[in-house]
Amino acid sequence: MEVDIGGRLRALRLAQNLSQRELAKRVGVPNSTISLIESNSINPSVGALKRILDGLPIGLAEFFAYEPETPRRFFFAAEELTEIGRGLISYRQVGEARAGRRLQMMREVYQPGADTGKVPLTHQGEEAGIILSGRLEVTVEEVRKILGPGDAYLFESHLPHRFRAVGAEPCHVVSACTPPSF
Repeated sequence: MEVDIGGRLRALRLAQNLSQRELAKRVGVPNSTISLIESNSINPSVGALKRILDGLPIGLAEFFAYEPETPRRFFFAAEELTEIGRGLISYRQVGEARAGRRLQMMREVYQPGADTGKVPLTHQGEEAGIILSGRLEVTVEEVRKILGPGDAYLFESHLPHRFRAVGAEPCHVVSACTPPSF
């Protein structure tokens, strides 16, 4: 997992009501250095980071253990949905992935012929979806149904299931599962 050094530094600096210029002056570095670190344009050496943290003051261990509070978000533009799929199936998740989340909602796009695989999926929870366009073959246990626009599915996710786009056009689905499966 990649650590957001710049974001942590910015959050700690702002928590102490310091400008980039004030922090830079305290530790004897150009304020452009602080700016470049906070924008994650450069990664400081451990020695340079320690020197900057001394100006706050906070130790390296505390710095890496610190989790800045993220502002609560309620709305997400289409381009802000996080892509978590690859290949012929796009899974665009609403919101950030984080521990403790109880619901996962996605906009899925299956390219023609896309399939979740020959081996059925199984996991804990429930999932549901509504087909917006295209056609999707959904198999739950041994029951198979081809769904079109406006059709929906809902099942317990521990039941073996798979999805496959049928037809010549991409299939667009809005889905939700609880708890998040990936």
